[in-house]
Amino acid sequence: MLARWLPAAINTRPAEWSRAAIGMALGTLFSVWVCARLFGMDVALHLLGPLGASAVLLFAVSSGALAQPWSIIGSYLCAAVVGLLVARVLGRTLGSACLAAGMTVILMCWLRCLHPPAGGLAMTLVLADPASIALGWHELGPVMLGASALLACALAYNNATRTRYPKGPVESPAVIIGRAAPALDASITAADLKQAMAEMEQFYDVQPAELEQLIHAAEGHARRRSIGEVLAGRVA
Repeated sequence: MLARWLPAAINTRPAEWSRAAIGMALGTLFSVWVCARLFGMDVALHLLGPLGASAVLLFAVSSGALAQPWSIIGSYLCAAVVGLLVARVLGRTLGSACLAAGMTVILMCWLRCLHPPAGGLAMTLVLADPASIALGWHELGPVMLGASALLACALAYNNATRTRYPKGPVESPAVIIGRAAPALDASITAADLKQAMAEMEQFYDVQPAELEQLIHAAEGHARRRSIGEVLAGRVA
């Protein structure tokens, strides 16, 4: 049981750590600077926490579903609308801030744009500073500007440093028709997945054991589907 509390190994090299760290710092700095130029430094600094958290995902775990463009744009829009609406109706209290965060999670799941920092953003907008409160609904401006600037920086920096972003669907390898290869026991294990992840040298927000469970579950569904197709063919 104690082993579950130990940190998992990071399957990346220090060069990737440095690449992600520099990108995170530059992206956050750029997005806050852009907001400060148009809406003032007080408003920009109030968004620093959510933007910094988003930058970690966009630059360090850019292959994950939570770090794709729609995730950040859609989630920031959800958090801004919910946060400002709750603050206007229920007031600026800790309870209403927590309620806004929960409502934001539901809306993000519905719109398929789940992005963890947006939960903090919703709370930040409810418990805003005087400069942000004075903007009213115009607070949507700096929120979306910061998200867009951070996304633009991620698109430029990640691709410039040879990290493809955003991630598209993985192309399936071409099937070669020919003489069948001899049957081999090539069951994929967690150790195989760990080695493959290490060779790819990128951060992945998933553990090899979880991938192994997913693969085995998919294999079970595939076997049941194949059996069902065979039985259906015999009945026909």
